[in-house]
Amino acid sequence: MLGRGVCAHLAPVLLLLLLYSALITSFHSETIKSNGTSVTFNETELFLTTPRTDSRDHGTVPARARTPAVEDTEQKIPDSVQKEKSDPGHTTKPDCPPVGLESLRVSDYQLQASSSLSSGLGPHRGRLNIQSGLEDGDEYDGAWCAEMEDKEQWLQLDALRPTLFTGVILQGRNSIWSLHWVTRYKVQFSNDSVTWQPCMNGSQEAVFVGNQDLETPVLALFPEPTVAQYIRINPQSWFTNGTICLRAEILGCPMPDPNNQYTWESERVSTDKLDFRHHNYVEMRKLLKAVSDECPDITRIYTIGKSYTGLKLYVMEISDNPGKHELGEPEFRYVAGMHGNEALGRELVLNLMQYLCHEYKRGNQRVVRLVKETRIHLLPSFNPDGYEAAYEKGSELSGWALGRYSFEGIDMNHNFPDLNNIMWDARELATDKKKVSNHYIPMPEYYTTTEATVAPETRAVISWMQDIPFVLSANLHGGELVVTYPFDCTRDWIPRQDTPTADNDFFRWLAAVYASSNLVMANPDRRMCHYEDFQRYNNIINGADWHTVPGSMNDFSYLHTNCFEVTVELSCDKFPHASELPVEWESNKEALLLYMEQVHRGIKGVIRDKDTKQGIANAIVKIEDLDHDIRSANDGDYWRLLNPGEYKVIVWAEGYFPAMRHCSVGSEPQATICDFNLTRTPQERIKQILAKGGKLPRDEQLRIRALRMRKLRVSTKILNRRREQQRRAKVKRK
Repeated sequence: MLGRGVCAHLAPVLLLLLLYSALITSFHSETIKSNGTSVTFNETELFLTTPRTDSRDHGTVPARARTPAVEDTEQKIPDSVQKEKSDPGHTTKPDCPPVGLESLRVSDYQLQASSSLSSGLGPHRGRLNIQSGLEDGDEYDGAWCAEMEDKEQWLQLDALRPTLFTGVILQGRNSIWSLHWVTRYKVQFSNDSVTWQPCMNGSQEAVFVGNQDLETPVLALFPEPTVAQYIRINPQSWFTNGTICLRAEILGCPMPDPNNQYTWESERVSTDKLDFRHHNYVEMRKLLKAVSDECPDITRIYTIGKSYTGLKLYVMEISDNPGKHELGEPEFRYVAGMHGNEALGRELVLNLMQYLCHEYKRGNQRVVRLVKETRIHLLPSFNPDGYEAAYEKGSELSGWALGRYSFEGIDMNHNFPDLNNIMWDARELATDKKKVSNHYIPMPEYYTTTEATVAPETRAVISWMQDIPFVLSANLHGGELVVTYPFDCTRDWIPRQDTPTADNDFFRWLAAVYASSNLVMANPDRRMCHYEDFQRYNNIINGADWHTVPGSMNDFSYLHTNCFEVTVELSCDKFPHASELPVEWESNKEALLLYMEQVHRGIKGVIRDKDTKQGIANAIVKIEDLDHDIRSANDGDYWRLLNPGEYKVIVWAEGYFPAMRHCSVGSEPQATICDFNLTRTPQERIKQILAKGGKLPRDEQLRIRALRMRKLRVSTKILNRRREQQRRAKVKRK
């Protein structure tokens, strides 16, 4: 038997014995113990204890999840767990995973309620971390809310199969206009949805502590894990000035079902042998080293800077000649973890580097071709300080925002120079708009000073973007299912408006490539995450048409460098439970690979001096009728991403005559080679121009851009020295 309390008597003894027997025979070395309330999965023993929720996070003390009852003595913790918790920083995690309210694995029809205040506050909205629209009372509100205010209201889940329920995580209603949350609640179980038994704490019915605010998730673990198919959350008290509203996640392990041989294990398998778990900073470093040791010929680990607290920003390079830019070979990057709590991108990037290593060794021709023809850079953690804060709480208890910002409270997605408005303002003032630069726009002067509010992580990434001639990138986020493309910022500070770039058609292609090959986005029957139906846009949208984001990395990348970049919102759940990671990898694997292959579209070539045959750096490559130019790299090579078609290409460099060619781009992801040899302007011609009082064409834009970059790097070094001195002073005081 699983337990001796009332919760264990929900089904006949014989059924429980059968389930218990089936569980023993179906899982690999997996057992369930009732007296110690522990569950062993995959040879790792995890105990049903309450995680610490009173640790400090930037001065905020979350509500304590008292378990199991309000007026009861503290829950007994086994000795082995007491030893684990002797470390004051240790957090014991819940053992059974979420059943899937937040991740949408639980369908709307599985949720029912006693009553609902409105259709937009129905049981289908009672999901952990679900977000509401700007207006209260619409069809997509931020919780389940009961119509009646009494103790007979409930939110019910049908798990569709016997499940070992171990706990509940509760949240208040997401709203900027009202305050509603449940402060205490009971739980009931059933196997038929007719006969219900309360969850007991000894001889008394357990009453669990709920929320003290809108957003902090509060965990309560049951005194006895309980097997049932149905579970109800039954609010008993709520915020005085509010009403009964809640969002929830339920923890539970699916049990073997005698009537259904389709097991939970078979639902969650990936054939790739990857390290599917969440990696904190220390574990991430170990994984990077492991991949590098396994594939030393195609990998290189390097750092681009440090976070505010001194954590290094690691990059894994994957190439057949790591550490070297090869002439004509495009540079690609994936960036994850800009918002530290959006953890899926971090794990997908770590999975990707393992996969590329394994498959290259196996001789997978697709991967071998990608590695040999592309220099790949993978930054798994842009904001390591934010991630560590979210990781400490855990995937279900970090909430919607903890870890989003840097240690200093900066949102890195708004922290890059706003070059959009600089370009637009210059065009409005210019008499000849064609003379206003449409690329390589310098950073504003104020941004390069030590007083500028620029995160050290942002400074490091900008310097990285300047050093390497990236061609294509994707910025991996979480919390939605959509791919956005530039521009991200609207003109005239309009809240949202379609604001396309000159390369809008190609950006739409890039976004569609990822969205159409992502298994979840491409599913026409999927449920929307929160309140916006992106399926009507085929899961892609102009970033500014979603919401304006001044200072985004995507826009900066496009206007300051040659690199095209989109944002991929990977999942509804920002920080999915580790048990979801194999499925998420399978959903994104093909999209990650296919998107990288797009770096080989368009035209590429080398721009050389006709006489010396040396490459010409910073030559301008202009496509007729496309108002966005790019530049050649230091060796004279260039890459211009383009859709299939015929193009007139003009190349110009300071001190040379312009050159023109017609280049054709095919439909295959194989760039057309379009080389140029430029002739120097003869000295006699220069003398003639100067004698007539004329001016030689000068690339002032390039000079200002380089000067501002040098100033940014100098100010960064000054700030880094200051922080290091402050850290040393703190150590001495201790």
